[in-house]
Amino acid sequence: MLDDVLRPIHGGPDGGPEPLYDFSTNANALGPNPVVLEHIQAKDPSRYPDPLYRNLRRLLAEAHGVSPEQVAVGTGTSELIHRLVRWNYLRGPILLLKPTFSEYARAARALDLPLWEVETPEEYLKLLPRSSIAFLCLPNNPTGEVYPFLEEAVRRAGGALVLDLAYFPLMETPPSLPQGAWLLYSPNKAHGLTGVRAGYLVAPLDLTVFQNLAPSWPVSVYGEGLLEGQLDPRAQAWLESTRKELHRLRGLLAQGLRELGLEVRESPANFLLVRVGQAAEVARALREKGIRVRDATSFGLPEWLRLSAGREEAIGALLEALAQVLAKTKGVSR
Repeated sequence: MLDDVLRPIHGGPDGGPEPLYDFSTNANALGPNPVVLEHIQAKDPSRYPDPLYRNLRRLLAEAHGVSPEQVAVGTGTSELIHRLVRWNYLRGPILLLKPTFSEYARAARALDLPLWEVETPEEYLKLLPRSSIAFLCLPNNPTGEVYPFLEEAVRRAGGALVLDLAYFPLMETPPSLPQGAWLLYSPNKAHGLTGVRAGYLVAPLDLTVFQNLAPSWPVSVYGEGLLEGQLDPRAQAWLESTRKELHRLRGLLAQGLRELGLEVRESPANFLLVRVGQAAEVARALREKGIRVRDATSFGLPEWLRLSAGREEAIGALLEALAQVLAKTKGVSR
């Protein structure tokens, strides 16, 4: 059924009561960034933003060394992904390297466009010249992979090579980005403000038509505040100060999971994968204990949970609850 194919699967927010601890979103657990919050709170919600976002796009363009025409803003990365696929000026196949963020495939299926989903870099590079839009998440969600073939991918791309940089600012050592790639930014994760929906695209060509495809005023004044605030040098200094602590916490979480006898795959950002066997069952049991985690079944990884680094108190509560759940769960793979 088309409804089933297009139903969004986020694996985090679930409509239930707010959990005591949330490991599902990969947001910066040390946030929200007080500097960005200051910019958001300074906005006047009684007024419309500029419908063309001229000042905002100028500021973003200056930060990235491009012209304002090469920048488009939107209601978060997901909205920009759907708009990109709808715009798809070549009207050709959409290419993905699995497992990865489900919104890329969902956007293609919504328009009944050809969708190529491959599982190896070799297959991906082979099909790149015949694709119209090819997505890569850097680092990949949920595996944390950083692909070593980015320069080659730009050279081979027949259309747009889109790098989704949702977790890029949270990496320990972010790699250099290749010239010619299309860059998707969603700063709300890195700054611990996922409830404020805003993102932007930087491309190697004029995006005026793409920007005009958006509904009127897609970004609220609070979204403007987020995108402006994350450029503030003080906000960047705060982010830098949290990065080392987040990686320490991710290591602490990984150590505790391994002490439970579980297989762990760490990422270079603030999240990891842990193999628990029946992930959906384990996730439900943890939710009943007030802890929300990301069941990776929708990524094609039904034995794995994706967890983001939390504060020490939260990590302790998760490990205690998980040990209890695993002791009761039948058929859990250790």
